[in-house]
Amino acid sequence: MAGGDQAAGLRRWAEQFGPVGDVQVSMEAAAPTERTVEPVTLLVIGVPGLPSNQIRRVQATLARWQANGHRWVGDLTRWKVVALEADSPHLAVLASQQSRWALWVEGDADGFRRVYRTLRRLREQGGPQRLLVLHDGIASHAGLLRNLQQAAAGFLDTELLLLPEQPEGPC
Repeated sequence: MAGGDQAAGLRRWAEQFGPVGDVQVSMEAAAPTERTVEPVTLLVIGVPGLPSNQIRRVQATLARWQANGHRWVGDLTRWKVVALEADSPHLAVLASQQSRWALWVEGDADGFRRVYRTLRRLREQGGPQRLLVLHDGIASHAGLLRNLQQAAAGFLDTELLLLPEQPEGPC
């Protein structure tokens, strides 16, 4: 199958917005409003758990950031969360088509090892090189998050965006 045909097939699949293989798409529709809110797709790598729980964890993180003053989050119903695995066969094509990517980080003792291995797979598979770091609420960037950010930049040429739990000034 030629690259163009493969990309066209992937676009047709994505338009269906249903669970396929290792991908789970949020099926929650925005409440009808007078004006149409343009959806924002966020592809997330490495969220543990069942697909429905993966989506809820990401949405909870976005809601927490919004409540903490990150105004860029905006209307939570506009976010369409797509959970992917780092070894997805669609990764390279999606990386060339989608601009918003995130990486889930668990704050446990093995978090660094797991996430670094995931980042290395992403790099090998032609995945995104810039990702927003999502988590359940790691309060300090010192330690795990900063170490991941430095290792990703230094060894994998990958940028990890870390957001403070409480922004300083307007955002």
